[in-house]
Amino acid sequence: MKHGKKYTNALAQVDRTALLTVADAIEKVKAISSAGFDETVELAVRLGVDPRRAEQIVRGTLSLPAGTGKTNRIVVFAAGEAAQEARDAGADEVGADDLVARVAGGFLDFDVAIATPDLMGKVGSLGRVLGPRGLMPNPKTGTVTMDVAKAVTEFKGGRVEYRTDKVGNVQLRVGKVSFASADLSRNVHAVLEELVRVKPASAKGRYLLGVTLSSTMGPGVKIDPAHARELEEVTTPA
Repeated sequence: MKHGKKYTNALAQVDRTALLTVADAIEKVKAISSAGFDETVELAVRLGVDPRRAEQIVRGTLSLPAGTGKTNRIVVFAAGEAAQEARDAGADEVGADDLVARVAGGFLDFDVAIATPDLMGKVGSLGRVLGPRGLMPNPKTGTVTMDVAKAVTEFKGGRVEYRTDKVGNVQLRVGKVSFASADLSRNVHAVLEELVRVKPASAKGRYLLGVTLSSTMGPGVKIDPAHARELEEVTTPA
């Protein structure tokens, strides 16, 4: 893949063999960011799990203490009182059969899908559309619930969903380049601590294998997994 001049210049400022602390990695990512917009900062973590085994799939949600810098577009599959509660909470689109039909027809302009349990039979028909995009509602991530108002409020804020991909990587946004370094650090620590908390009991050997921080248009900066593993015994300050 061919990269532009800005990316090449940023890459030249990164020692690809260096393993940095979380704080130093954040400063490097901020320093080499050169896009003409406020880039998203993303964290990628390689876990020592086998996603082919159901019990080793790592997934869930967490609230980032400093937020993500982005307001999610949320759709809610609900009817009756639950539908009105979702609208009152600020959901972008709410519906039942009509919304299922729209999504089946190609409407995918949203970041999070939430559903009440009684509609999952119909939403399940969208598996081939929502599943590959990581948008299928699931009780494990709090997106299948009767308390749709609470779910909408949380996902409109700093709550994010995570899941291992087919090779054991978890990747999610942890803020914007414009965030204060301390806020980015709080978010990174929160993610790493969450991943340690949900470590599958059947996962053996080293668990946090690799940690990389990057901005939307920038190269990855490696964080020393040894520093990350130290977080297993550290509680992030409030």
